[in-house]
Amino acid sequence: MAEDKKLGLVALIGLVTGSMIGGGVFSLPADMARGAGAGAILIGWLITGVGMIALALVYQNLAVRKPELNGGVYSYAKAGFGDYIGFNAAWGYWLSALLGNVSYAVMLFGALGYFFPVFGTGNNAVSIVCASVLVWTLQALILRGVKEAALVNVLTTIAKLVPIFLFLLVLVVAFNLKTFTFDLWGQANTSLGSVLDQVKSTMLVTLWVFIGIEGAVVISGRAKDRRDVGKATVMGLVGTLVIYVLVSVLSLGAMEQAKLAQLETPSTAYVLEAVVGPWGAVVINAGLVVSLFGALLGWSILAAEIPFVAARDGILPKIFRKENQNGSPVNSLILTNTLVQIALVLTLVSSSTYQALYSIASSAILIPYLFSGLYAWKLAATGETYEEKPAGRNKDLMTAVLSSVYAAWLIYAAGLKYILLVTILYAVGIFVFRQVKRENQQPVFAGYEKVIALLFAVAGTVALGLLATGGLS
Repeated sequence: MAEDKKLGLVALIGLVTGSMIGGGVFSLPADMARGAGAGAILIGWLITGVGMIALALVYQNLAVRKPELNGGVYSYAKAGFGDYIGFNAAWGYWLSALLGNVSYAVMLFGALGYFFPVFGTGNNAVSIVCASVLVWTLQALILRGVKEAALVNVLTTIAKLVPIFLFLLVLVVAFNLKTFTFDLWGQANTSLGSVLDQVKSTMLVTLWVFIGIEGAVVISGRAKDRRDVGKATVMGLVGTLVIYVLVSVLSLGAMEQAKLAQLETPSTAYVLEAVVGPWGAVVINAGLVVSLFGALLGWSILAAEIPFVAARDGILPKIFRKENQNGSPVNSLILTNTLVQIALVLTLVSSSTYQALYSIASSAILIPYLFSGLYAWKLAATGETYEEKPAGRNKDLMTAVLSSVYAAWLIYAAGLKYILLVTILYAVGIFVFRQVKRENQQPVFAGYEKVIALLFAVAGTVALGLLATGGLS
């Protein structure tokens, strides 16, 4: 790739931050309050902060120690644990990005519905038609070149931060300690359950708003300097973490948990409206539209990049490999957006909500995150890549262990429902993996991979059966 087509530090930070700060931040107050009181939410942020910082440090470390691995979450899983695990990391990440883009599109037109009632909540016929036009328009932009699309993403990232900072400034002034500490542990509301249950309820929400932390790693093959990949990941995470914690905590000081939980999406609009009047909701909804546009653009880049890189490495079908004259992964974009289009139509039929889509998307990405941490753990434990530069090995081992434990905790916290739904998607992947191996004239499964595939097949079949009988919705 030509040097002038590669991405610098600012573009990489913009991609990381823009991918993380999408629609989730604007819905944080109500999404967190629906399942937890202020005390449990603080614990949830503490766990998330430690886990995500550990994951960011893992990606920073791996970007430096394994510069030849350009696929990030996918290539780390493959290098450490074989082709089938690598395939599932790429497959899971791709599916997560697909579902995330659908949820962004639904929420985008739901936000526009505040100004133009014809769009409703974002999943009626008019919204789906307009969302479809937008998805294919963004594809045309990306096909002109990833660098050009990344520049637009930087501009939308800056624009989306303005209403968020305004929200924070107003709520700092309006913060009321008595409101924040009222029923701190959610014991007055018995439906919230124990503190542990409340903390668990925050996990998929906090995971969803941080998906995108790996953005610079996924696109590391297009970076001018590999060292910028790790810098962009850590810098983007720290800034975003501060914003998220302030948005959710300050909201609890402006409105009680029970009232927050009843707010519609985007809840930040209605919190600000309660504090300053109707203009607050106007500002937030306008900011949300810009934010979701930027997030949809950033995730369209990431969603196409991971199957493109995986296909070049022989883990996804060869059809994903094709580039156009601008260096954009043309077939990967077309196939990705075709599936996004189908999913958009399905949301019209099934009336799927933003929350349901992001919960499934969050669950699908847990395997890629888990195996990134496990691979860093493996390198630090065995000493691979530390022969010449042993400094920092113990620190790297600690962060890798923390990252892996955090990812495992998230799988537990996600709950059986969403894990079962995701196994359907991984079970379908078995057929795709078989096709890839046939293209490469290789044996399909090696050793323990058969056991993993069998587990996915059984769990996916059970989930389908439960869906058919109404036991799983």
